[in-house]
Amino acid sequence: MPAADHGATKPSDFGHGDPPGVVVVMGVSGSGKTTIGKQLARRMGGVFADADSFHPPANIEKMKAGHPLTDEDRWPWLDAMAAQIGQWLAEGRPAVLACSALKRVYRDRLVAGRPGIAFLYLSGSEAVIATRLANRKGHFMPPSLLRSQFETLEPPGDGERVVTVDIRHPPRRIVDIAARRLGLPPQPGPSPSAVG
Repeated sequence: MPAADHGATKPSDFGHGDPPGVVVVMGVSGSGKTTIGKQLARRMGGVFADADSFHPPANIEKMKAGHPLTDEDRWPWLDAMAAQIGQWLAEGRPAVLACSALKRVYRDRLVAGRPGIAFLYLSGSEAVIATRLANRKGHFMPPSLLRSQFETLEPPGDGERVVTVDIRHPPRRIVDIAARRLGLPPQPGPSPSAVG
């Protein structure tokens, strides 16, 4: 069974300040970022975007061919998402971005020193996620790249504004835990619009 949610008695993991305007749902491929991100965006009454839509075509072709991306491949992708996050914050528009954000340096690039951004880390074992990927159809990330994702992963820690939730919870429970720990209002908002 999933571990207990130890943040249950706190108003949020970040004290009594304002909830984040932008939440980046992070984790390896197959951890449920898109599913949870869409539901969380709905809860926030905001927009949802998937990091896959920010990749240049060359990156997608490389991953389809079973080759992991290098940091040089990732910088333009991260910068495009950082620019979008900046636009959401400038507009005061609640938003959720589903992005692997595997390394601390990637997350720092997305945040760029700006307040109002938090991460939701969907944590799960390689065995659990491998089973999910084996059953997933129609996605360009082949299951064979999962090992490289875990090798790259630097779980978030000190100095990062992050909540971590075990992916073995049902999706609705994950969103409930995350919303409470992020300090989001309990009332659901309107359905999110997609950002392509």
